[in-house]
Amino acid sequence: MLEINWLALFVVGLLGGGHCVGMCGGVVTALSFGLPASRARWPLMVAYNLGRVGSYTLVGALLGALAQGGLSMADFAPLRWGLFVAAQLILIALGLYLAGLSTLVTRFETLGRPFWRRVQPFIARFLPVRKLGQALAVGALWGWMPCGLVYSASLSALASGSALKGASLMLAFGLGTLPNLLLMGAFADRLKTLLQRRAVRLVAGLSVLALGVAGLLHAALTHIA
Repeated sequence: MLEINWLALFVVGLLGGGHCVGMCGGVVTALSFGLPASRARWPLMVAYNLGRVGSYTLVGALLGALAQGGLSMADFAPLRWGLFVAAQLILIALGLYLAGLSTLVTRFETLGRPFWRRVQPFIARFLPVRKLGQALAVGALWGWMPCGLVYSASLSALASGSALKGASLMLAFGLGTLPNLLLMGAFADRLKTLLQRRAVRLVAGLSVLALGVAGLLHAALTHIA
């Protein structure tokens, strides 16, 4: 069911756009601050997002490798099933968030604040952003900012039990966040308005939730068989 989880995390990244803009909108402003009017901003925005998504992918690879190492040492079915069930429960929680029925996933943000306090001062060294390398570095550092959606997606990467699968899952999530953060301006506002509509969020959230429930049923039926 890896392909389904890819799709689900991409949708979570896309539909969680309002949360992403709220968390990372300040970086977009910082990237533009102090630039000459004649300086193109698109290359910097692309570099920033490459750094951010790259950090997400790295986190997914590290967590997937951690689980992979545990599986290779233990190598027994209960742990594998436990990871699979955990991944489906995470999808259910993310689905509830997208549907506007629960904010549980955002509570994970407090877990990363001590680490973020150590990382945040390094960002100031690259501001104001004038070069692509600076934008890439800021994006890479900002990818470690405490975010409930990122943390929940990261748990799915951990539950994948594979470095490669974990990296691919976080890459899918990161790609889903791109439209809202790349297309800042009038178009992004219209996109955000569309994605924040109650009906759209409800359908998308319940769809992600249904994928998680289907995964749990699949695990239960397979175990019984």
